[in-house]
Amino acid sequence: MIPDSASSVDPKQNPWFRTIRPIGAAALQGIAFRDDTIIAIDATTGYLLQIDPLSDNTAILNSSRESDLVGATGLALSGDTLWLTWQDSVYCCQLNGDFTLEHFVTLPYTADGVAVTASTVYVACKKAGYILVYNRTTAREITRFYTPGIGVENITVRDEELWVSDIEEQTVYCLDRATGEIQFSLLTPFERPTGLAFHTDPQTGRDILYVAYASEEPYIRDNPNADPNHELQYRDRTFIHPLHFAYYPDRHYALSNGYLIEMSYVEELSPLDEVELNEVEWRIALPSETDRQKVRKIEPVGRPFTEEIQDGQRVAVFKFDTLQPGERHLFGWKALLEVWSIKYRLTPRDVENIPKLSSEFESRYLVDDDELAMDTEIIRRAAREAIGRETNLLRQVYSIRNYVYDQLSYGIKPHIDPPDVALERGIGSCGEYLGVLLALGRLNGIACRTVGRYKCPPHADKPGIPLEPDFNHVWMEFYVPGFGWLPMESNPDDTVEGGPYPTRFFMGLCWYHMEMGKSIPFETLMSQGEPVNKAEISIGELAINHVRFTIVEELIPLGGG
Repeated sequence: MIPDSASSVDPKQNPWFRTIRPIGAAALQGIAFRDDTIIAIDATTGYLLQIDPLSDNTAILNSSRESDLVGATGLALSGDTLWLTWQDSVYCCQLNGDFTLEHFVTLPYTADGVAVTASTVYVACKKAGYILVYNRTTAREITRFYTPGIGVENITVRDEELWVSDIEEQTVYCLDRATGEIQFSLLTPFERPTGLAFHTDPQTGRDILYVAYASEEPYIRDNPNADPNHELQYRDRTFIHPLHFAYYPDRHYALSNGYLIEMSYVEELSPLDEVELNEVEWRIALPSETDRQKVRKIEPVGRPFTEEIQDGQRVAVFKFDTLQPGERHLFGWKALLEVWSIKYRLTPRDVENIPKLSSEFESRYLVDDDELAMDTEIIRRAAREAIGRETNLLRQVYSIRNYVYDQLSYGIKPHIDPPDVALERGIGSCGEYLGVLLALGRLNGIACRTVGRYKCPPHADKPGIPLEPDFNHVWMEFYVPGFGWLPMESNPDDTVEGGPYPTRFFMGLCWYHMEMGKSIPFETLMSQGEPVNKAEISIGELAINHVRFTIVEELIPLGGG
């Protein structure tokens, strides 16, 4: 369920909640707090920066030795001793000295992140696939843990916890510092997290987790020497933002950075060919109530609607006595939504002794009810190959996802082909990825369904600006008997040819996913009590949809463990 209560992120009331944008920084990597200031490394320039989190005021501490640190990534502070990773080694130096580096240890591969306690040094190494644990006094390896993600990782320590940010997974993990076991994980509101640090909020006494991000962003440059004078360019984008979260161990999930969003979905009646329809009922699904999404308010746009419930889902019904040639209408809905990033935490062991799937779910979610080509040889063979001899439901779903990612590459088409055609072609849109995933899942006895419809453009730092998506979007939910429905994205985690693939959206969704119309069609049209023949008249030929999102404010969950 949605957190019991939430409050707005208002930097005017608490300045420690603001986004920190250091002046002159290009690519922040490791960060740490020293009193109420941030110490950070800029991998591009080699600057060791001291940042005021309340004003963005920035100073270069290593003004005469910045070239020593170009390419450095991880950073940690222990008293006045600064620890950092550079190339394949870990170094330390005195923060109040001349920054002469003292060698601590050299790894076989590149060292990415470092965290330090009184007696222990933790070093993240992507290529080795481990977080290596060293004795701080002897520099001898004590033990090692598997890295939780697939990308470059940075780390920090809080009490008995080891916190890990992964640049590819868009995720922060909380690990047990003694065993390396994942306790829970959090999706970050922005892509490419590169560093993290905790700081105690002076106003509330609570710890705030700050996460650094580093990437590039496109922008339009006005070049007076070019014709035309507007050019597409890219520039560095780096900043630090609080990662607010709540962990619910009894519900097996954690929520992070929520947003209050106004979403509108409006149809503009503008047929390609003039038609006449009588006693029209035009149904559009409304946003759903889920573990991560709460509907505060819904109101009509253009024309009033009545509301009905279909399979537990709210649907807006717009009625027209007649639609005559030449008529034009605007009609739809506007909703105020609380949306959060969610990451479920279930392990294969958790699903070893689950109940059998009910006959109701078998008859509803294991059938070919959406042109899934489940009777074709190519799909049946793929269903067998995808899981091999695996019998654990969670591992089966994971194996099916990876198999589909191995077979398909992403590409947008004007229409959706059946799964057998998409699989043979090797290229698919999100809907075609989804079709193959559904077909292979259902043939293996896994209840799954289509969900989604739209994603808000992922610009959490642009509140108050109307944002319009370029495309609609769909993903999947699979059912674990005894637990419930779990989300899995269709194609966004297919990021690397041949893998390994991130698991950020395997049992997780980010704040910008909008859920509506689960297990029912998103939009249907009836005339005189009968469904309109799609082959003769399609909704896409009758109307143009207008979808708009406005981020009203950021939210903090005030519950959880």
